[in-house]
Amino acid sequence: MPDILAPAAAVDPSTERLSMREKFSYGFGDLASCLYWQTISLYLTLYYTDIFGITALAAGAMLASSRSCDAFFDPVIGMISDRTRSRWGKFRPFLLYGCVPLAVAGFLTFTVPNLGPSGKLIWAYVTFNAMMILYTTINIPYTAMLGVISPNPNERTTLSSIKFCGAFLAGIIVSATLLPMARVGGWLGATTVQRGWQMSFGIYGVASIIFFLIVFFNTKERVQPPKAQKTSLGKDLGDLVTNRPWLILLAATMTFIFFVALKGTVTAYYFKYYVGSQTVTMPAMLSPILPKSAQGTQVWGWESLVSAFNTSNQVLSLLGVMLVPFLARMTGRKGAFIILFVIAILSTGALYFLRPDQIFLIFAINSLGSITGGPLSAVLWAMYADTADYAEWKTGRRATGLVFSASIFAQKFGWGWAGGITLILMSFLGFVANQAQTERSLHGVVQLMSIFPAAIGVISLLLVAFLYPLNEKRMSEIARDLKTRRAADAASPAVA
Repeated sequence: MPDILAPAAAVDPSTERLSMREKFSYGFGDLASCLYWQTISLYLTLYYTDIFGITALAAGAMLASSRSCDAFFDPVIGMISDRTRSRWGKFRPFLLYGCVPLAVAGFLTFTVPNLGPSGKLIWAYVTFNAMMILYTTINIPYTAMLGVISPNPNERTTLSSIKFCGAFLAGIIVSATLLPMARVGGWLGATTVQRGWQMSFGIYGVASIIFFLIVFFNTKERVQPPKAQKTSLGKDLGDLVTNRPWLILLAATMTFIFFVALKGTVTAYYFKYYVGSQTVTMPAMLSPILPKSAQGTQVWGWESLVSAFNTSNQVLSLLGVMLVPFLARMTGRKGAFIILFVIAILSTGALYFLRPDQIFLIFAINSLGSITGGPLSAVLWAMYADTADYAEWKTGRRATGLVFSASIFAQKFGWGWAGGITLILMSFLGFVANQAQTERSLHGVVQLMSIFPAAIGVISLLLVAFLYPLNEKRMSEIARDLKTRRAADAASPAVA
């Protein structure tokens, strides 16, 4: 059995291919990160309104303001990491020193203090913001590593796919285990649901520390800025705002995140208040592969349904991500994005027409959306690495951390506002936690689950389809030019 903590194997410079151990080790970083991020995406709003005990309006305002402010911290970390010098590289040290503080902050965020309403709201603001700042401090350098582990665009596409395999594996873990662990008398034997959430994040925190260390000990940074490049904040920012492919991708990412976040934020509410408990009859054809306890007709509560729904999302998204390198080789990254997104948008919009009792149709249509929508993030991040190459090719300067940090800024900004706006809209439509909802409130939940995200997805699709200029032919030309330049730069004496 190979030693996962041994130094990473060297890359053959003639082929620029990475070892499978290094590729899979890199994927553990998103497995660690997404134990937090998938919980935030799937259950954070439900946690704050139904477990922590603050109103939907207060939670929505907190999430929108906190995530928006935290997002402005992202470029700062990107610029700091670009300027970091250590024997481990620019980005890896952040994983080593940030993993334990992040685990502590996550544990405190999912701890419900014995305080009054004002005290609890202050606790929520402080702990959530601390967790997100520490998450940023690790995740931006980790993501930026995608642009420096290998100079080969095809290898980076594979790395991005493996990265998102880790992300969706974390999603499977969170979807399948969090609610069963956290509930009263669940897997952890919690006496209160609040205690269950706290213990669950103690476990997730320890796991994330181990996974981040696997990345640190098994990866290597290989792409360096040109020797003649001197540190300049103004030039870095100037290169970024004049990088047209990056600007288009940034706008596409923000609208794509709105597409994902609207649906993700409202999913638990959709099942708890709209779908509710359902009598489910398993098809006879599945009987041979199901345990006896799962065969026949059963009543499934909303918690079981939402866990199954989210888990199936992550499993199918994981399968979809595995297909990305093959699809990208056939159609290119841009072509793959367009084809997959069209199907995902249509599948999401179709949920508007389904009744609560059409549970198998809900799952079937969503499955099609998951296997096509899941890989989109992997394609986007591979395209961001292309924009970093484009900037170096055009300007002779490279700021990988800034490129990815500003992109994660858009991601957080989108998630923050999408989550906040969703809760604020639900509040205005009359939503009240843990009570029967009005017809107006339920109709709003259904719209937020279906046609609203589908409409925003169309905007993102159009941006990439008609404005994004970096196709496979252009990137092959850029990669050849950069390879020649880097070889000449490596042979030249260092610039003081």
